Amino acid sequence: MRTNRILLIITIFINVCIIHAATTQKPTMVKIQTNHGDILIKLYDETPLHRNNFIKLAKQGFYDGILFHRVISDFMIQTGDPQSKDAKPDQMLGTGGPGYTIPAEIHYPALFHKCGALAAARQGDEVNPQKASSGSQFYIVQGRTYSENELNQVEQSARVNQERVIFQQIAGEQMEKIKGLQLAKDTAGLNALRDSIYAETVKKADANPTYKLTDEIRQVYKTVGGTPHLDGSYTVFGEVVEGLEIVHEISKVKTGKADRPEEDVKIIRVTIEE
Repeated sequence: MRTNRILLIITIFINVCIIHAATTQKPTMVKIQTNHGDILIKLYDETPLHRNNFIKLAKQGFYDGILFHRVISDFMIQTGDPQSKDAKPDQMLGTGGPGYTIPAEIHYPALFHKCGALAAARQGDEVNPQKASSGSQFYIVQGRTYSENELNQVEQSARVNQERVIFQQIAGEQMEKIKGLQLAKDTAGLNALRDSIYAETVKKADANPTYKLTDEIRQVYKTVGGTPHLDGSYTVFGEVVEGLEIVHEISKVKTGKADRPEEDVKIIRVTIEE
């Protein structure tokens, strides 16, 4: 009996150690060496598909020699297009990738577009309603600070977009009825149906708001800055922990056509910090 109790205690102790090790595992750190300086980034465990893909590409040397091909001051710096390696000065960039996309891993409001956030670029909603990420292109947020009124406007705009999407979805389901009323030239019936669809739209939006700025997030955007209008639409999968001044420096370079820097801003090497 005593032996069994000792074995049970040992087993429990081992399991506790395993759980503790799993929960205290260090996050993956990535160093992006550029011709302007080094940027150290922490990859989030909450977005494993993006984390693992970034690690894979970095170890393959995929990013080595690639340019920051799109730079917009007070917004973000973007890279990851393999076609930018040794690109000519007048070459249009931004459409290249590894030939696949990554399913969205959007965890708003836990992960948002604060200054220094690392996020995946993607094609627009009209051709990419699932918000799947580019297989390689990413951006680092520089952004700016926002006033309380500006944040209210961002929140209101997001609500309008949500209602638009819901309204179109419900209207699409009612299309046969709409066509019938149009053929009958029943204006009163169309107006009543429109009002009914809108009422249902508001109800659904109220029940599941996709965008809401918490007090904590508002404080960050008012003091640290970022790009709040991108929240909920793009996957944020990491953040800068060192070298944010390099991001700011790159964001201020002179740019030309399609926001491409006139002098190449190049990634020398991306390494996983062990």
